[in-house]
Amino acid sequence: MGKSALQKEKSRTALLFGIPALLFVFFLLGIPILQSIYYSMTKWNGLSTHWIGPSTYIKEFSNPIFWRVMQNNALLLFSVPVAIVIPMGIAFLLNEHVYGWRFFRSVYFLPTAISWVVIGMVSLRFFAQEGLLNDLLKGIGLGFIRTDLLSSERGALAAVAITFIWSMVGTNIMIFLTGMANLEISLNEAGRLDGANNYQIFRHITLPQLKRFIQFSFVITIISAFTALFSLIFVMTGGGPGFGTTTLEFFVYQSAFAKGDFGTGAMLGLILFVIMAGLGVAQLALTKSKD
Repeated sequence: MGKSALQKEKSRTALLFGIPALLFVFFLLGIPILQSIYYSMTKWNGLSTHWIGPSTYIKEFSNPIFWRVMQNNALLLFSVPVAIVIPMGIAFLLNEHVYGWRFFRSVYFLPTAISWVVIGMVSLRFFAQEGLLNDLLKGIGLGFIRTDLLSSERGALAAVAITFIWSMVGTNIMIFLTGMANLEISLNEAGRLDGANNYQIFRHITLPQLKRFIQFSFVITIISAFTALFSLIFVMTGGGPGFGTTTLEFFVYQSAFAKGDFGTGAMLGLILFVIMAGLGVAQLALTKSKD
């Protein structure tokens, strides 16, 4: 059998074994997506549907509340670099085996073992008007700065962003520690012999070698900002005050389950799906090997 014939045989075999998986994915994901596309163009209350057409999208895109929700998501993206830089610095110190590094590694990993609901409840008490934050400010003589972040739209969004950053610290530290465990130690040692300090070693030796891990952390953090904050927002603010902390993910819930407008909920879910698909394509582009 010639080489080309062998390649064709391998292709046919791969296709034969791949068809069941493709059918499974189609029935599990493809059909629901197609149904969502249909329902997104209808007025659907969960029992009966009335076909409207693509004008549902035009109507939604002219809705100022929708753009306010998108603005909230965009503002939360500003917390992504902070949620990466802080864990990276902590991971570098832990990787240097500073005093008590085993204890601190366990402490920093703790948020990943706690559910978003518990994190939201703790944050609610922390940022409340009679919460721990104001008690701490009072304890250090700054009681005159008394805050009530959850009572204002921008303040509540800032509280959600701070909580999100804290919740991602453990995950990103683990990602960076994994990357640092695979670094060329000899380069660090050579840098120290040349008189480089910790900052110079991190900037010129460690950081370039962590490129793939930074990209992975970046994508994971952005995806979490879009799709993992529902429980946090539900417990802390309920999407308020007003629509001050309503994200696209939470807006799907409000439209479909709180108001019973499942058609709009399906449409918003599709918009979120398109955004996440775009992020997935970006992830593939960033992590694609040059080999």
